[in-house]
Amino acid sequence: MRAFHYTSTGEALEEQAAAPRVLIVTAVAAERDAVLRGLQGSGRFHVVAAGAGTAAAAAGTAAALAAGAYGCVISAGIGGGFPGVAPVGSLVVASEMIAADLGAETPEGFRSAAELGFGSVSVPADSGTVQAVTAALAAAGLNVSTGPVLTVSTATGTAETAAALAARHPGAAAEAMEGHGVAVAAMALGLPVLELRAISNAVGPRDRAAWKIGEALEALEAAAAILLEVL
Repeated sequence: MRAFHYTSTGEALEEQAAAPRVLIVTAVAAERDAVLRGLQGSGRFHVVAAGAGTAAAAAGTAAALAAGAYGCVISAGIGGGFPGVAPVGSLVVASEMIAADLGAETPEGFRSAAELGFGSVSVPADSGTVQAVTAALAAAGLNVSTGPVLTVSTATGTAETAAALAARHPGAAAEAMEGHGVAVAAMALGLPVLELRAISNAVGPRDRAAWKIGEALEALEAAAAILLEVL
């Protein structure tokens, strides 16, 4: 949309339309604060910590969207990376957000809600935004990959579960607990959505001592600074 202002003589001068605001949804305060540090006080971004899990993420996103006008929504935070795809300390930009454990156990194995006829369990990320953000992160020298990010209610803690998830979702790059919830809320209003994860641990056997949360939060902060240049 074009905008104009007028000189004292009544001459109309075209201005660049203001960029739309961006809503960023994290789970916890530490993630929110890392993002805010990277954004350096920019008024175009509103960052909320909605709570852990897909229900809290969806509810928090919906509430924020009801209270303000935004042009884009981002689920951001730390998460687990699939070995060989997203190493600890790297970044993942989701190509799609998948509710990976929404479904039912059957004698033949897990069947997703989509297979059971309950609708899609995947929300695609806005492809243009994914490409732009990924390219900008890489240009800044940050280690970044793109692929499906799995939303789970129970974080993976065994090699068997990790292998099963990877088999069901080829190319999966990361897992976290909020992305699909944020995406569903954004999709309900027709808004483009993105998920950005900084990797703190490998998906697989739970080894809390090996997690690098501080390193992941630093990567998240660095990524947020790049968002200023792209969105």
